Amino acid sequence: MEIGKHWEMIQKVFRQSLNSSLHYALASVNDDCSPHLTPIGALFLREDKTGFYFDVFSVNMSKNLDKNQRVCVLAVNSHRSYWRECFITGRCEIPPSVRLLGSVGARRKATAEETAMWENHVAFARGMKGYELLWGNMRFVRDIYFDFFEPVNMGEMTEGLW
Repeated sequence: MEIGKHWEMIQKVFRQSLNSSLHYALASVNDDCSPHLTPIGALFLREDKTGFYFDVFSVNMSKNLDKNQRVCVLAVNSHRSYWRECFITGRCEIPPSVRLLGSVGARRKATAEETAMWENHVAFARGMKGYELLWGNMRFVRDIYFDFFEPVNMGEMTEGLW
């Protein structure tokens, strides 16, 4: 589907997804053309229908992206209160999930602004032992240029949302 007129809703679904599950699923393509799925907690969407993520732990995915830059990112709102309301009313007022498709750029050094966004995102853990172990070396990012999106269809509960 055309991404432009739905970008605001896509961003909302992504925010709710990250708040409920702390990650997205990013799919790349292995050498044998099989899918490779990686949880990504460090993906940020920009207003211009692009995004970036910190490329730190994903060894196999990074190798895949050096050969084939196409990706699909899945965001799912997993929050129990969201689903409780959907089941009570029989309707989702905000889409529960969306897929973004696009191409990933080369690995590059993060800007100061990007690093600040990340540090703000994980501020809840600052000062804890795991913070430095996991996130003490968040220096490299990849840009994603999104060109298409697919809503996740939940039948009548999501009818007409897009």
